[in-house]
Amino acid sequence: MWTRKELKAKGKEAVHRSYWKTVLVSFIIMALLGGGMIGGRAAVGGALGGGPQTETQIEQQADAEASAAADEIMNDITQELPADIPQEDLNEMHSGIQSILLALRGMNMVVVIGAVLLFGIIFAAIAVALQAFLLNPLETGGARFFLRNLHTPAEVKELAYCYDHGYLNVVVTILLRDIYMILWTLLFIIPGIVKSYEYRMMPYILAENPEMPRKEVFAMSKEMMRGQKWKAFVLDLSFLGWELLSLITLGIVGIFYVNPYKNMTDAALYERLRYGAEQKLIEAEA
Repeated sequence: MWTRKELKAKGKEAVHRSYWKTVLVSFIIMALLGGGMIGGRAAVGGALGGGPQTETQIEQQADAEASAAADEIMNDITQELPADIPQEDLNEMHSGIQSILLALRGMNMVVVIGAVLLFGIIFAAIAVALQAFLLNPLETGGARFFLRNLHTPAEVKELAYCYDHGYLNVVVTILLRDIYMILWTLLFIIPGIVKSYEYRMMPYILAENPEMPRKEVFAMSKEMMRGQKWKAFVLDLSFLGWELLSLITLGIVGIFYVNPYKNMTDAALYERLRYGAEQKLIEAEA
């Protein structure tokens, strides 16, 4: 059994033992994993321009632009045509030119929409690749730093540990975790939250065993969090006051204390749960 007081005391002690390194690693993790690509969609929306328009307004604007363009073309054409051409023929020619211009505009809109969709697909693919191949191993390296920092000052270079140890296994395992999380959240919000706690220990497990088969990583995290999800949720809630203080100070308190404190407490939770799992295994083999 463990208590919030026990874990938070251990986390606080570890922060004080290696303060600036813990702050630096926590800041890197927050900046790269927490911030993401905020503003990307807003920037795209701004680039597409304009406020909302109704379908009727868009059609009217298109007709007006096509009519104006047809008028300019007809003015140039009539200067080269005989003066005795009936007005009805000129009107039909004007209507034909306007129809062609509208059709071309429609084709242009299809091209623009296709380009926007293609840009969105490429942007999403780049974001997924960046998350999978760069940021997820960094998350696991951060977990290794916090674990090692529980008992002795750790080195910042631990962040890069998984780039040289079990890299592809870490990439695939954490990517699958992310995909499952998205699917569970799309199914229902509550199961998504439950699964996030079930998978919570995976970066720490890989931090210690980067070559462990992914099925075993999922199973071990699930077993470690069995009966612990609610207590872990309450542990998270116990930082709510600190999070509010961080918000009030525009994140300053978060950078220099709350995030390192919480990260070290999470590492202490893993260590405690791992010890409990090892004890269960010993008892089962006895």
